[in-house]
Amino acid sequence: MSEEIAPAHAVSTRSRVVLEIASELAMSEWPRFQAKVLLREHGAREWPICLLGTSTIEGVDAVVKREADLAMINPAAALGLAYRGTGPFRTPLPVRAIGVIPSLDQYVFAVKSECGLSAFEDIATTRPALTVSLRGQADHSLHFMLDDIVAAAGFSLDDLRAWGGDVRREGFLPVPGGPKFAALARGEINAIFDEAASFWVEAAIAAGMTILPLAESTLQKLEAIGYRRSVLRKSEFPSLPRDVPTIDFSGWPIFVHADATEKLVTDLCAALDHRKAMIPWETGSLPVERMCCESPDTPQYVPLHPAAERYWRERGYLPS
Repeated sequence: MSEEIAPAHAVSTRSRVVLEIASELAMSEWPRFQAKVLLREHGAREWPICLLGTSTIEGVDAVVKREADLAMINPAAALGLAYRGTGPFRTPLPVRAIGVIPSLDQYVFAVKSECGLSAFEDIATTRPALTVSLRGQADHSLHFMLDDIVAAAGFSLDDLRAWGGDVRREGFLPVPGGPKFAALARGEINAIFDEAASFWVEAAIAAGMTILPLAESTLQKLEAIGYRRSVLRKSEFPSLPRDVPTIDFSGWPIFVHADATEKLVTDLCAALDHRKAMIPWETGSLPVERMCCESPDTPQYVPLHPAAERYWRERGYLPS
């Protein structure tokens, strides 16, 4: 790993300090949970390079407006919608990928079993008084995705409220033993819609919840927008009675403007490749060699920037 670390020069030391402090603060109780890094030459009046680390569509807006040269988003489907001009995006946007950080995930719809629901579409037909707990972060991709999902299933969140239900945007992940599971136990909520399936699906089932599947008709409508179907598999979640069809929430794409220069994109790819050993991932260092290839945890919703494709191919990460 030592050969990947920059020499102890003042410039690299300052950069490392900024990056490591930003990483630490992004994991603490700061309200935005993101980091912005600006680089400039000595004495320059403007910031020629802006790198934006955030999980929201703010990064898309910043890249399209040229306020940031590089950004990230979660999930990859969100960038796919921007590229197609669907979902929250009114027109196709000029975004191209550098790669997708591996992350396998699904959107999960869990309700108390006593509600009597067996499919997500039952909400529209039976009109239960669900009190749904959603993520508190207002600009999280979960929210606009849910708007599309409920519309495809034949209702809206306003409909749910009108027939006696409620939607609570509060807190973070539904971590087992955390506030959302406590609210569930007290009867304050009876549904949780969220991502990060591996963290809480088994605990939700143990707490008396049913994981609702999406119907084929709903999945087809969502695929027409640009989403991909996924499956919560019984082989991975043994408490499930069967496989559950749902929507993909995988991947963290790193992206740039479609008109980004070849030099900028090549330099960004090289920096990512050279420093991959310094970037922690789920099971070790960041697997950059996998990030340009289609797989369940690296879905390629958006084409690679030509310079990125060329760089990864020359490195042998893409077939020649």
